[in-house]
Amino acid sequence: MRRRDFLLLGVLAALINGGPWAFAQAADRVYRVGMLSPSAGAVEDHRAILIPELARLGFTEGQNLVVEVRIGRTEQLPLLARELASARPELVIALGAAAIRAMKEEASATPIVGAFIGEDPIAAGFAASLARPGGTITGIVMLAPELDAKRLQLLHELVPGGRRIAALAVNPKRDAPNIAAASEAAERAGVKLLPFYAATQGDYRAAFAAMHSAGVDAVEIISAPELFADASMLAALAIEARLPTICEWGSMAAQGCLVGYGPDRAELLRHVADYVVRILRGAAPGDIPIEGPTRYEFAVNLKTAKALDLTIPSPILARADEVIQ
Repeated sequence: MRRRDFLLLGVLAALINGGPWAFAQAADRVYRVGMLSPSAGAVEDHRAILIPELARLGFTEGQNLVVEVRIGRTEQLPLLARELASARPELVIALGAAAIRAMKEEASATPIVGAFIGEDPIAAGFAASLARPGGTITGIVMLAPELDAKRLQLLHELVPGGRRIAALAVNPKRDAPNIAAASEAAERAGVKLLPFYAATQGDYRAAFAAMHSAGVDAVEIISAPELFADASMLAALAIEARLPTICEWGSMAAQGCLVGYGPDRAELLRHVADYVVRILRGAAPGDIPIEGPTRYEFAVNLKTAKALDLTIPSPILARADEVIQ
């Protein structure tokens, strides 16, 4: 074979296997990604960061990306997971452990990115190990019970004279690990934790009325996508009830919670986008390590403190990353 012909064949092979022709072919493909969540507000919050980040990484909604969303209460998630599976997505972003579990049970072969995995993924049966999950599930692990225990400690520092602290959750069964962890932290601090539940927005006012009747001194808003989505409403009800609050994300302080403490949410969601892109480009979810947050945000709202006639201790203000005046 003449040298010229050999070089020509080499160029053709490069174009077919990885050159511009291959890129054009990838650009022409439309990728389908599912989202499963118990909260509409949480989906919108995720989309606000995820969609632009995915576009930056080459996957643009309306061009080469279609996002199928299913939202429903915890008991509806298995049916919605089945619907999502029938759409044959390349992967599903599952918001919270209940959504992950439903997707895993209804579509065992579909890759799942947990955003966020709120419990131990190994104990839950989601992964063989964090470094090498080995199955269809990967994503960000939050260990929400441990964080809720930490928030209880912070709330006790804010209201050291309080002896009865409320914990507002959504679902007694689903949120039991979070309540148990917060209860243990309360016992160590010498205070009593009283759980209250609100399955829908319509239950919030009654829950706060029950807290008032129980004589609680403060309230911890337990980690839950639904409660995060309704942060402004819950903060207003807490101020009306004269109750200091601690919430699961720093950004929730800007919505009226007295204190917000949790991982850097924007950083985590950008990382979720990275998981999605790696799987869309061919990586197996079982080979991608499950990772946790590396940065935390601690925010205090002095407007809320003033409305409650509460003085924030100086050591707490000194530790805060953000103080909202």
